[in-house]
Amino acid sequence: MRSIHCLIPLFALWLLAPILAHAAESNRVTSSRATVSLVSATNAATGTSLKLGLLFRLKPDWHIYWSDPGDAGEPPGITITSPKGATSGPFAYPAPHWLVASGVGDYTETGNALLPFTLHLPQAGTTRITATADWLVCNPQICVPEHGAFTLTLPGGAGASPQAPLFAQAAAEMPRPSPFHATIAPDGILAITGPGLDRAAVRTAHLFPDDPAAIANAAPQTLGFVKGGFTLALHPADAKKPLKSLAGVLEITDPSGQTQALRIAAQPGAPPPPLTRTPWYVWIGGALLGGLILNLMPCVFPVLAIKALAVARLGHDDRARARAESLAYTAGAILAMLALGGVLLALRAAGSAVGWGFQFQSPAFIAVMAWLIFTVGLNFAGAFEIAGLENLGAGLAARGGLIGSFATGLLAVVVATPCTAPFMAGALAAALAAPVILGLSIFAALGLGIALPFLLIALSPGIARLLPRPGAWMDVLRQFLAFPMFATVIWLLWVMALEAGAGGVLIVGAGAVLIGFAVWLLRFRRRAARSLAIVALIAAALLLPRIIPAGATGRATSAALPSAVAFSPETLARLRAAGKPVFIDMTAAWCITCQVNERVALAPARVQAAFRAHHVTLMTGDWTRRDPAITRYLAAHGRDGVPLYLFYPPDHAPPEILPQILTPSIVTSAIAGSWTK
Repeated sequence: MRSIHCLIPLFALWLLAPILAHAAESNRVTSSRATVSLVSATNAATGTSLKLGLLFRLKPDWHIYWSDPGDAGEPPGITITSPKGATSGPFAYPAPHWLVASGVGDYTETGNALLPFTLHLPQAGTTRITATADWLVCNPQICVPEHGAFTLTLPGGAGASPQAPLFAQAAAEMPRPSPFHATIAPDGILAITGPGLDRAAVRTAHLFPDDPAAIANAAPQTLGFVKGGFTLALHPADAKKPLKSLAGVLEITDPSGQTQALRIAAQPGAPPPPLTRTPWYVWIGGALLGGLILNLMPCVFPVLAIKALAVARLGHDDRARARAESLAYTAGAILAMLALGGVLLALRAAGSAVGWGFQFQSPAFIAVMAWLIFTVGLNFAGAFEIAGLENLGAGLAARGGLIGSFATGLLAVVVATPCTAPFMAGALAAALAAPVILGLSIFAALGLGIALPFLLIALSPGIARLLPRPGAWMDVLRQFLAFPMFATVIWLLWVMALEAGAGGVLIVGAGAVLIGFAVWLLRFRRRAARSLAIVALIAAALLLPRIIPAGATGRATSAALPSAVAFSPETLARLRAAGKPVFIDMTAAWCITCQVNERVALAPARVQAAFRAHHVTLMTGDWTRRDPAITRYLAAHGRDGVPLYLFYPPDHAPPEILPQILTPSIVTSAIAGSWTK
């Protein structure tokens, strides 16, 4: 019997659940476009004031209008019918959405939108409110005026109502007073200045004016940067009437996608001078230097070995041939860089989310590179005696090996792209953002930088005299250089395992066996052996379509960083909103610099301890396979390749970009807030 009595209150609560769920909420007015009700933040009025809100639950593709609707539309309105003498304050609106259709610019609210307001009552103790409201609900094709009558009965009692979380969420979305200085020039240049407003912290910005007749609402607002802040180029609605002041809501979005809405009141003033653009010759010089430094990166070592062997073979005796081959090598490097840059520019113009090193995101490309370098290694080791890439056979000797040198230059660029040198990041970003002619010039300068050491050796007799004379030592060096080739193949197999799994590695291995068999057959002069070698090479090529990329998710985290979490814009935005510190590691398996940095600067115990001590989330973005979200994040920070390292300090401070070559002290100093550029 006691248990039955205990169940009676629970049964009563179950019966009352639908009523309690709608406590402090009026009747709902429903159409095929929206559901609207009047809600209260509390269960009872506090004295003679009450916090209410008109709650819109809008269907997909439908919207209502902001306080300033823009070029068309009408904001919602409400009239209190009882108690007599009650008056309502204005609606508070979250930042709107900018909608442009057929040359008309509007400011709208979508989804679930709560418009809070304060109701002033004639006397305390009011428990019943009635009201009518009108609103215009639209989609891109039509607009429908709607009307509703609402009756809200307050249940009474102290404390918040079940609708209170809606009011808390709405309060968090409301624009807050701007901490920045705002000025407006007569021609419509809005300048916002203050700490932390640089390119690294501001990706986009948009102003929603309070006055619908202030600016051309459908016109784009071009973002520019000045010393200490940024500008928005607004278009006055009347060109003959200069803007003297401007108030509204400014929405700023950072590169992680986190948005803040600020209420501004801009006063007359001239904007600061714009930041001077980097002269074109600086980008060309930086690209040349970046290509030169790229020769020191491990990706290029195998190809440099090929060219070094060719230069040593030429020795001191045939200066004309040395110059010709070096020029051919330079032409190959420049042409390859122009081709890669041109393809990348074309793909980006077509809307593809690709970046520098995109070819290494293709398992088929990895397989071809592994087989090519494996073949060069076999040649160096003496498995076959037909000349390698530096001299494509005795039949080409009369041409001075120009085709071989040209092919070596091509190969140098193709395998060099995963090793983005520190000076290349800015140059690559500039090349992709610049006009086509300047962009291709930057890519050509990168190719020239890669070829420059061998070009100087061939064109400068003084440097050439320092080279040792050809001799028997060259055969030993040639055989030794086979091992860097085989090491490169192993690295490519590891990348293949990450991109296409064990099946991809098996196919590359099978193709290598077929290629090895083919080059062995080339020892024999008979036509049947040569024909069988061609069949083996064709069989290897037919294996390429069978390489199937692994799942699109890629590595969740780096193997060297077990404490890391996988990058996602949503996770980063959530951590940023909570004011948590975050360290971003943008990496790829085929990026040697990335792998070295992870093991040398991020994985050591003292660095990991610093992450834990400062409660830093280490987030790894794996770009081994194509990931549009990572590509967009890189582009938002002026980069088109990896590595990229950012540290987001706590409490919503703007992020700082760290060098591409990391040390443990750089990382720990950045976390502690003491690192300076």
